[in-house]
Amino acid sequence: MERTEFTNAELIGLLIEGDELAFEQVFKTHFKALHAYAFTIVKDQETAEEIVQALFLRLWEKKETLDLQTNLKAYLYRSVYNDSLNYLKHQKVKLKYQNHQVYQMKNESDNAANRVQLSELENQLQRALTELPEQCRTIFQLSRFEELKYQEIADHLNLSIKTVENQMGKALKLLRLKLVDFLPLILMLLSNHITF
Repeated sequence: MERTEFTNAELIGLLIEGDELAFEQVFKTHFKALHAYAFTIVKDQETAEEIVQALFLRLWEKKETLDLQTNLKAYLYRSVYNDSLNYLKHQKVKLKYQNHQVYQMKNESDNAANRVQLSELENQLQRALTELPEQCRTIFQLSRFEELKYQEIADHLNLSIKTVENQMGKALKLLRLKLVDFLPLILMLLSNHITF
């Protein structure tokens, strides 16, 4: 009749020699408890099972090189503990990387969308400017693109400041009507201090 119970030292010796019966006993004796222990750390049944199975696979594959000078049970629990922590660290790194990738993709997508919208806005602005009466357009361009003050525009064009103010009001009113579809983008650009 074959012996199925071994002491710690005997089990370690038999494991190192590749005894399948000893390995099976270690597996049957400790699997459930090690699984429960891994679960308390990783909080996932399947992951806990994978960690314990990987430990036993490693135990079998590297049996000849095992340095088991300690209690076998302590070795198994320490291994599950370390493997579980390594898993959690790996998950944390993976999550950081995924979040970074999502952030990058969102930024690239947002930037591309903003560039397209900005290009459309510039085209629409150019069209709207060409539709303004000539004096109105000139005053608007001097104010917004040349950044001249109303008094400087009035002096430059030999007009009264009141005429400049009225023409500027007219230009802004007409442009607002022509660019109404782009108002959210214009507001965003203004809030970011980007001038167009």
